[in-house]
Amino acid sequence: MFTLLRLGALAALIGCGISLPAGATTEKVGSIAEQQLRHIATYFPGRMAGSPAEMLTADYLQQQFSALGYKSDTRRFNTRYPWHHQDGEDTWRNINATSVIAAREGEVPQQILIIAHTDSTSPQSDADLQKNFGGLSAQAADNNASGLGVMLELAERLSKEHLHYSLRFVALSGEEIGQRGSEDYLARMKPEEKQNTLLVINLNSLIVGNHLTFSSGNNTPLAVMRQTRDRALTLARRSGIYAVGKKEKNASGSPFDRAGFPLMTVSTSDGPSGKMPAVLKQHFPVGLRNQAQRDNLAYIDHWLPGRITSRTHSTVAVLLPLIRELANP
Repeated sequence: MFTLLRLGALAALIGCGISLPAGATTEKVGSIAEQQLRHIATYFPGRMAGSPAEMLTADYLQQQFSALGYKSDTRRFNTRYPWHHQDGEDTWRNINATSVIAAREGEVPQQILIIAHTDSTSPQSDADLQKNFGGLSAQAADNNASGLGVMLELAERLSKEHLHYSLRFVALSGEEIGQRGSEDYLARMKPEEKQNTLLVINLNSLIVGNHLTFSSGNNTPLAVMRQTRDRALTLARRSGIYAVGKKEKNASGSPFDRAGFPLMTVSTSDGPSGKMPAVLKQHFPVGLRNQAQRDNLAYIDHWLPGRITSRTHSTVAVLLPLIRELANP
């Protein structure tokens, strides 16, 4: 899918500074993302795909994007996922999920797609229920109110700026039950829209992990990695922000990656297990981070004080100038 035209377009994407234009918000970088993260986690817990909380979250996001001047709407889709019973039997659960799409047109139809999943963890087995994964009380502050908060700040700060390439923000539901939202979105993309998509930036679980991490997809050309992942690391170093890039290409199995789109995932990683901070080993073990009693504001603020503020600042401080460069070659 990746063409010479697309590679040539991205090869030119380097350029401008990080100062806000006249009339833009003067709030500290990252503060909007933190406010939105805390609001979503507090007022929309239990955002499981197809749940009332997920639908309310979608309405909230749509209203936020519309207020910023984006062309925004919700997209509902039917899907299902298997439930694994203790006796070994599997049954299907049918749901109606809701994604949100917000667009701002640039001078040309080529676009940069910025995605984050709306839904919180859905238990998918009797064992998940026993481990208290997700559920109606889960704030899901890290996974993934953090991605939504950063997305909304980027949308706000870019809402009045000149754009050469178009921007599209997509809050996908159904990602925690097998990436159903990504599959639905890809299935509805027209051939010309696929051809015009230069890059996909995925925002996911930005708080708890020890290092801010930028990863490229398996099908992302080396030249695009340099313009995106490596450029993000350069911007981070210039701002005194510690960030890492995966030495190996990201093998997350993203549907966008499998479809051939250039992909950069922004998330966190813990680092070598032998060097992992004791607080992460003890209070945020990797296999249990989606428990409702761990992925919430009070728990994160207690065991990782200041982390939400510092990480939202760091993520926006890197992505904002990067997207400006990419959108305005």
